[in-house]
Amino acid sequence: MEITFDGGKVVTAHINGHIIRTDQALEDGGENSAPSPYELFLASIGTCAGINVKSFCNQREISTDNIKLIQHAEYDKQTGLPTNFKIEIQLPSDFPEKYKEAVISAAQFCKVKKTLASNPKFEIITSLK
Repeated sequence: MEITFDGGKVVTAHINGHIIRTDQALEDGGENSAPSPYELFLASIGTCAGINVKSFCNQREISTDNIKLIQHAEYDKQTGLPTNFKIEIQLPSDFPEKYKEAVISAAQFCKVKKTLASNPKFEIITSLK
C-alpha cells in the first residue's frame, strides 16, 4: 500500500489497483470531500461484518435485500476512543429462525474485528529516497 498527499487535507491510499481518498471535515481544516481516515476505519468494521453476513446468506440462498447492519460505538469520555462496538443485524420478519444465531456467528468472523482483538503492534520508521 502506498499513501500519497493530494492537496489540502486529502490523503490517498493506493492498494491493489484501488484508490481510497480521505479528507478531513470542514471544522478540521479539510473540504469534507471524502470520509476521514477514522470514518473509513469504522466503516471497515461494519462492512467486514456485512460481507460475512452476505456470504452466509448467499450460501443458503437467503435474500439479503431486506437485511441491514447498524453499527454503534460507545466512547471513553476522557480519551475519546471507542470502548465498545455494537453491530445490530436487522433481519426481515421472514428470516429463518434456525439461522438467527448462526448469522451472528458469521458476522463475528470479521477479519477486521479479529485483527483489533489480537492487539497488533505498530512500527513506524523513516527512510530517505
